[in-house]
Amino acid sequence: MIKWFYRLFIELTNHRLSSMLLKSFTTSKMSKVLIPFYIKTYKLNQGDVKQDMHSFPTLHDLFIRELKDEARPIDDQENSVVSPVDAVIEEIGTVLPSKEIVVKGKNYPIAEMLGSEETLDKYLNGMFMVLYLSPSHYHRIHSPVSGTITKQWTLGKKSYPVNRLGLRYGRDTLSKNYRKISEIEYSGKRLAMVKVGAMFVNSIELTHQKEQVTKGEEVAYFTFGSTVILLFEKDSFELSNQINTPHHIKVGQTLGYYK
Repeated sequence: MIKWFYRLFIELTNHRLSSMLLKSFTTSKMSKVLIPFYIKTYKLNQGDVKQDMHSFPTLHDLFIRELKDEARPIDDQENSVVSPVDAVIEEIGTVLPSKEIVVKGKNYPIAEMLGSEETLDKYLNGMFMVLYLSPSHYHRIHSPVSGTITKQWTLGKKSYPVNRLGLRYGRDTLSKNYRKISEIEYSGKRLAMVKVGAMFVNSIELTHQKEQVTKGEEVAYFTFGSTVILLFEKDSFELSNQINTPHHIKVGQTLGYYK
C-alpha cells in the first residue's frame, strides 16, 4: 500500500510542467529570499564556500556553489581512488552474475542502467558503490582517478527521487532515471561513473571537455541532490577498511585502492 501510494504521488507530480516551474523559480531572483532558510535548514558550512553564501543571486547559484581550493584536499597516494562527491555511501556490493546489483533490497539491471550488454560485460563480478547526495551536499562532481575519459553518453528521460524512500519504493530509479555516464580508463583498468538525475530536474552539466582528467578535477555538477554510482571491473579495486555503509564522505577522501 505504501509503495502504491508513493508511486502514484510521484507519477502525478513528476511531469515536464512541474520541472519547468521548479527550475524557473530556483533560477529567478525571487528565490533568493529562501537562501537564509536553506542555509539554516541544511546547516551548510559557510567556511568552505568561495563567496559569501548570502551573496548568491538565486537558489540555483547556491546549489551549484564552488568551494575554496583548500576545502577538499585530494588524497595523493598514487593508487588511491577518491570520492567524486560529498555524499553518503548508501550501498556497496558486487555486480551479480545475473547482471544486477542489489540496493536497499531491490534488484537493478545493470545492462539497462548502462544502456548495453557490451558495456555491462566489463563490470560483471566487479564492485559497485552508490553515493547519495542530499540537498545539503556540495553538488559538484570530481574525477575519482587520473586517466582518460574514453566514452560519455546520456540515457533516460524522467527522474524519480533517489533518496532512501525512492530507492525502497521507487520504480527502478537507478536504472531508468535520466543519467549521464562516463567511462574512465586508468592504469590499464576501467571504471564507470553513473551520474543519476534527481526528482523533477534532470540537469547534469558537464564542465570538463578534455579526454585527460586528473584525480580530484571537477568534471560536472548536479542542479539538485542526486546519486553517483561507481562500477569497477572484477578484481581491480580494494575497498578501504575505513569505509562501510551508511558512511559520510567528502570529495577527495579515499574510497579504496586500485590493484
